[in-house]
Amino acid sequence: MNSNIVLIGMPGSGKSTCGVVSAKMLLKNFYDTDLLIQNLEGRSLQEIIDKDGVEYFAKAEERAILSLDIKGTVIATGGSVVYSDKAMEHLKSLGKIIYLHLSYEDMCKRISNLESRGIVLQNGETLEDMYNERLPLYNKWAQAVINCGQNTVEQTARAIVRASR
Repeated sequence: MNSNIVLIGMPGSGKSTCGVVSAKMLLKNFYDTDLLIQNLEGRSLQEIIDKDGVEYFAKAEERAILSLDIKGTVIATGGSVVYSDKAMEHLKSLGKIIYLHLSYEDMCKRISNLESRGIVLQNGETLEDMYNERLPLYNKWAQAVINCGQNTVEQTARAIVRASR
């Protein structure tokens, strides 16, 4: 009951939405690290990226993740968390890492608010560049993988429950 489930994946994969539903099914708490970052910084993810840049955001994200000390929780992470080995090692020590996999095409269909969503893109980097860069990192850290591109929220949440056992 005390073990955590850590959700990683591309923007739009359903980490937050499916995380809440699976937490209810598993009788666990739910925690969204993007909200933690916003709370610690006192501004939105997009504001942090726009004002202070991607490197500052990465450090803020790492600090937020390293501050986590929780049990019995489904943890939804930001898509860029996999850039920090320190953060990922900490998350791995907290629970099982489940990767919600989406194809590039499915990710693009699900993301409509690119300018305000707080997606970490280096200068000149396209969504496809980001996708190709992160894919091996998600696979590196995943202890379970759920292909969720064609799933409903309910189907992905049930798959998270199955993968958490």
